[in-house]
Amino acid sequence: MEFGPNLIIALIEGSVQAAVLTLIAVGLSLVFGVMRVVNVAHGEFFMLGAVLAWAVASFVGGHPAVSFILALIIAPLLVGILAAAADILILKRINYDPENTIVATIGILYIIQQMTLITYGPDARPVEPPFNHRFSIPWFEYTEQGYSMYWPWGLGTTSYKLFVVAAAVAVIVLLWLAISRTKAGLMMRATQLDRDMAQSFGIPVDRVNAIVFGVGAALAALGAVLIVPIQQAHYLMGGEPLLLAFIVVIIGGLGSLPGTIVAAVFIGLSDGIISIFFAPTLAKILSTLLVAFVLIFRPQGLFGKAVR
Repeated sequence: MEFGPNLIIALIEGSVQAAVLTLIAVGLSLVFGVMRVVNVAHGEFFMLGAVLAWAVASFVGGHPAVSFILALIIAPLLVGILAAAADILILKRINYDPENTIVATIGILYIIQQMTLITYGPDARPVEPPFNHRFSIPWFEYTEQGYSMYWPWGLGTTSYKLFVVAAAVAVIVLLWLAISRTKAGLMMRATQLDRDMAQSFGIPVDRVNAIVFGVGAALAALGAVLIVPIQQAHYLMGGEPLLLAFIVVIIGGLGSLPGTIVAAVFIGLSDGIISIFFAPTLAKILSTLLVAFVLIFRPQGLFGKAVR
């Protein structure tokens, strides 16, 4: 296949990766921006969302669309409740101390991972997509008579992959509206700017922290539910998304949602393109090098604000 069709495939695959990565990274960035907590267990909340999606789909059975819709609701909700409970029972008790929270979230990571291994097992298990219609994408070639349209073999995608991208965009828009236009979003922004001042004005800061930690984990779980029909649920699947999310957040700027979104789209698309034309390992190497350059020349990230 020539360069043009290959590029189209790479952009489609990169868009799917970028969509899911945006949900994961925005959840991580939201938690850090409001709570100043580095959640090392964020990848395990992603994994737990995928495993719960498989559990819901297996339990419900029936038409794949019905079980998928229920998984799309139940899995992020359960993961969000679990994360909020972890915040109240663990992180709040150590007063969100930066060093202690890192150690605590590492402990949460291993607890979730090992409990999943015990109950779910070591096998990777698929979830059937609600719909998966495949359609070809036309391309153009130049002949003596001019440009003519044809359908290259292998140039196409599925309706579900396009749905993943559309769903991620819709969720990010709704999240932005909730943060910028609602009372709950106002309390989150007030807590982010000045925790003590927000508390003095009667804002329940502890409740805001629990909600934010739960929402951040739920976004990661939602990304997992969307991607698990394309990949498979596995108890070790949280490591790579966590690494990529940290790369995105560092590049975009810690706590900057616009920067996180831009960086996630860039990393996802570049990862898809480089993986198609070269090798997936090269994409990870270049992402790591980009993080190093950002830390050297702009430590606060591309969209972050310098600490004065």
